Amino acid sequence: MTTQTQITAATDEQIPFADLYLSDINPRSVVNDEAIERLAANVRQLGLIQNPAGLRDATGKVGIVAGGRRYRALALLQDDPRFQIVTVRMAPDQATAEFWATSENAQREDLHPADEIRNFGVMEKRGVKVADIAVAYGVTEKHVYRRLALSNLPAPVLDALRDGSMSLSQAAAFTISDDEALTLEVLALHVEQIAKGYGGLNDYTIKTRLKPGSVKGTDRRALFVGEADYRAAGGRIGGDLFADVTTFDDPAILDEVFAAKLTQTAADYSAAHGWKWAEAITDGYISYRFDQDRKFGKVYPVEGELTEAEAERCDALAELANGDALDEEGTTELDALQTKMDGDFTDEQRATSGVVIYVTNDGSVKVEAGFIRAEDKAAAVEAGILQPSRHAVKEDAPKSPISDTLRGDLDRIGTGARQNAMLDDPKLALHLLAFQLCGKIGYDRAFGVRTDDVPNVPTTETGYVLDKRLTVADTDDHSPFNRDHAAEFAKFRKRGGAKIMDLLNRYLVAHLTISSPDLGAMIDKLTSKRTRDTFTPTAENFFGRVNGAYLNDLWSDLLGLAADHPTVTTFEKLKKGEKAEKLESLFANPATRTALGLSEDQIDRINAWLPEGMA
Repeated sequence: MTTQTQITAATDEQIPFADLYLSDINPRSVVNDEAIERLAANVRQLGLIQNPAGLRDATGKVGIVAGGRRYRALALLQDDPRFQIVTVRMAPDQATAEFWATSENAQREDLHPADEIRNFGVMEKRGVKVADIAVAYGVTEKHVYRRLALSNLPAPVLDALRDGSMSLSQAAAFTISDDEALTLEVLALHVEQIAKGYGGLNDYTIKTRLKPGSVKGTDRRALFVGEADYRAAGGRIGGDLFADVTTFDDPAILDEVFAAKLTQTAADYSAAHGWKWAEAITDGYISYRFDQDRKFGKVYPVEGELTEAEAERCDALAELANGDALDEEGTTELDALQTKMDGDFTDEQRATSGVVIYVTNDGSVKVEAGFIRAEDKAAAVEAGILQPSRHAVKEDAPKSPISDTLRGDLDRIGTGARQNAMLDDPKLALHLLAFQLCGKIGYDRAFGVRTDDVPNVPTTETGYVLDKRLTVADTDDHSPFNRDHAAEFAKFRKRGGAKIMDLLNRYLVAHLTISSPDLGAMIDKLTSKRTRDTFTPTAENFFGRVNGAYLNDLWSDLLGLAADHPTVTTFEKLKKGEKAEKLESLFANPATRTALGLSEDQIDRINAWLPEGMA
């Protein structure tokens, strides 16, 4: 069999796992047991994304020829009815099976580290737990933490890793820097060295240059402390006047002043706002596992209640804001209503909890509030401020008499009961759908529907104007600590029906994609779609991307002139770039149309024209 052979007899069959075995043809004979366990956890959570391939033998059993790791993982999941029947791609003959066994492993390609780093960072920002990221990618949690440390690097560093300009260890060396401006300077020097054929900076040199004997004024510590307090403590200021660069030449003094000022800021904040305690940390961010590592509890602001009249007013103002018709006074009123709706911490919460204060990369103070220390948890639970932990380990717990299969049936019954109850509250169902489409629950789901990204922005946006409701995401800010979806949904519903339905429409329409031509034509007719309202051809987005002969014919057709007309022959003598610019002017500049003396029919033809294949 060659790679050009067309396989037409391959079929998918549902095979009981008990009738499967690992074929001798399968080339993967050595596996890592821990990796198989991680893969099994991934399959249990996400399902089997790619089916194994097999060949039926003379006894009727099916040998797995491609997908040996998946087969071993499925063997660990036979307590789950979902994986007791497996979809297998069946090879029609021995030769095909052997080809599949070799080809699948030869074509496998791991995700590039830079792409993996970015993906991990995006998932973390969406609130996905490290353990869940590890399961999704089939890696260890330690591996995830190392990648997340790299995800905070400036984008140009990750771009250099992606294009091969630096190694993973070189990228890791950049993580010691708190000064983004200095990071980019060292990166530029590294790239310059590569261009000269010197191989770039090694790990040690990168670290040395990122931690010099002085600190630039763009460092977050310097921005927070300021020159006056630093000088008052005996610190020396240096720099290059012509380059407009200031340096703090005594890093030890800077660190001392930074720590003292931050500690005092925390104490002042605690006293001014009634918190039991305030703690200052010198890091530039709070890690994903901060509350877990410190064994802190967490409480959240008590949301406010709007009156019926206030809720209606809030909906009206929000509608005006969506249409860019809200004045400054209305914006102030809407902000006040939103503040009331968001609520605040109660005096009781503040009496048992505290805040953590740190300085971000731009030198500003950030406050994370509502942490409860371990020694205060019991009092907070007794006061009804903190819910008791639902994750306490019960030692020697008796084995449940309910089997996994029965538990699955009971879960289905519970789901059916919930669906049954929601049938009588369609408004609640729509609110919940909007909540999911807006991305408020991250990778969790309220409905068993998939929402793929639908590309609607071309590679160049010149001449393309899309309604901002399809391009601007909901700006509601979320703390990475707030993972209480029930509380978030309750807050979400307080926006009012009008605003929620507007959000539902925005996000639902943003996922519109119709593959049926007949249905698409019907929708276009019902909505009176006019593509030219959104798209105007320009030299950049169209004319410069087709050949000169096409432009000649288009110029002639649009003006309704014969091929030998002087206006057409003069156009044909232009360079391609000049032709593209002249056509752009014809479409966009009324003065050009006037100069050509175009008739109404010619102008109408230009205003309605679209490239072939568009409607």
